[in-house]
Amino acid sequence: MEAFTLRVIQTIQNIPAGKVMTYGQIAAQAGSPRAARQVARLLHSMSAKYDLPWHRVINAAGKISFQDENHRQTQKELLLGEGVVFTGMNVDLIRFRFDPGED
Repeated sequence: MEAFTLRVIQTIQNIPAGKVMTYGQIAAQAGSPRAARQVARLLHSMSAKYDLPWHRVINAAGKISFQDENHRQTQKELLLGEGVVFTGMNVDLIRFRFDPGED
C-alpha cells in the first residue's frame, strides 16, 4: 500500500463521531493537498475493507457529494444520528469540521 493511501485511511479512521472532514482537508492531512479526487476514489474503494466512517467525509462547501438521493439521504441520516446539524443539505463547517491539529 502506498504511503498516501495509508495516511488517507488513517485520517478517515480518526474522524470522531459528530465531526466531518472535507476531501481536500483529508488530502492535505495525508500530504497531497491537491489530491481531493484521489481521496474520493480511495474512500469509495476502501470503505468496506477498512470499515471507514465514509459518512463523515463531505465536500468543501459543506455538502454531501452523492448524486444518488438514497445515498445522500443515508449519509445525512448517519450524520444526524451523530449530532451533526444541517441547514438543508449543508453542514456548518465552522462548527462540525474536525481539525486533527486542534482537537
